[in-house]
Amino acid sequence: MRFAAATLADWRGWPRNVRLFFLANLLYQFGTGLFSVLYNLYVQKLGYADSTIGSVVSVQSLATALCFLPIGLLGDRMSRRRLLVIGTLGSGILLIGRSLIEAESSLLALAVVTGLFATVFQVLAIPFLADNVAKSERLRVFSIYSAFVLASQVAGSLSGGVVSDLLQYAGVSELHSLRFVLLAGGVATLFAFLPLLTMKDSNAPRAAAPSEAVREATPLLSERNSGDLGFILKFAAVQLLIGIGSGLVVPYLNLYFTNRFAVSLSGMSLLLALGQVMTIVSMLIGPTLARRIGQVKAIVVFQTLSLPFLLLTGFTNLLAVASISFLFRQALMNAANPLVSATIMDRVAPSRQSLANSCMQTAFMLGWATMGPVQAYIVTAHGYYWGYAMTFSITGALYVTASMLIFLMFRGRRGE
Repeated sequence: MRFAAATLADWRGWPRNVRLFFLANLLYQFGTGLFSVLYNLYVQKLGYADSTIGSVVSVQSLATALCFLPIGLLGDRMSRRRLLVIGTLGSGILLIGRSLIEAESSLLALAVVTGLFATVFQVLAIPFLADNVAKSERLRVFSIYSAFVLASQVAGSLSGGVVSDLLQYAGVSELHSLRFVLLAGGVATLFAFLPLLTMKDSNAPRAAAPSEAVREATPLLSERNSGDLGFILKFAAVQLLIGIGSGLVVPYLNLYFTNRFAVSLSGMSLLLALGQVMTIVSMLIGPTLARRIGQVKAIVVFQTLSLPFLLLTGFTNLLAVASISFLFRQALMNAANPLVSATIMDRVAPSRQSLANSCMQTAFMLGWATMGPVQAYIVTAHGYYWGYAMTFSITGALYVTASMLIFLMFRGRRGE
């Protein structure tokens, strides 16, 4: 209750742009949550094989990855608010179209274009918030923002599975119930552009060099552009490893639970929603841990603690064990995300924040995009038990490597 009261007080003190942006995120993330949790199952019900689902995921992720850098550069030179409006409108319209199209070529084509527009929100959200809040407030705002995003996705994903099951109970076919939910997700995403339209462009300067006080407070922020770029490239390499690992597992968690354990749509949606709830709690704890041991050490701790639960999820044949271990893995691994965002934003000049965020997203999404066919091949060749066990194990090895690299990158630096 104290935390809720403090957050409400913070909310009232935030700039109008930030409050409107949170409202837009509520609609956007709710809509995409409705859509994403059921879309793989929708494609499966259309009669397509797992390899087709993997191709759809991969081409969308690849298109997103290829656009991260251009959008990041545009975001550092143009109005981020206007780009966010365009991205939201395009995403909503395309999600509605994907709910109605059945041809394989169209599924792939619309997935590509969806990836282009989804890039805008993924790249510019954090830099936009950084523009509109004081540096001292960034970690808390980023943590609350990440938790808020997940809470909206929870509401969307949970609602999607429940509504689909209710429609089937009322006599609607499974395919049409899925299509209805996907359409609802597209409409909610489309309406997210309305709060964005009422925001004002930030007047915060971007091109100015950081002040001497800022340089002293953040030793990793170099006076030379090459210092920024070196830091960005190192962190991007780590994100590439995490993206490869995530791409083998995360997009297919809905299929994992329905294929291995024959979980209903409502049960699967509830599990994924609970995973997001656990993540929300851990994200809100993250700033407290970061204040005690440093941001980077907190990142490594969260990622490392998630690994046993990841492996347990991949190897168990018990639904209860898989569910509990999944919840803890989801919470611990994702709890590091706002800490990563704050670390990046604190260590690069304002004129390079969109570029830095886009590089991180590009590296992550390139890893994610390349794993669709790999995951589909492994599961098809080895079955629902050993196939998923192998992909979860590979992901665990990649996460361990990424955590070690982060620790080595920042070893010996004060305040980390």
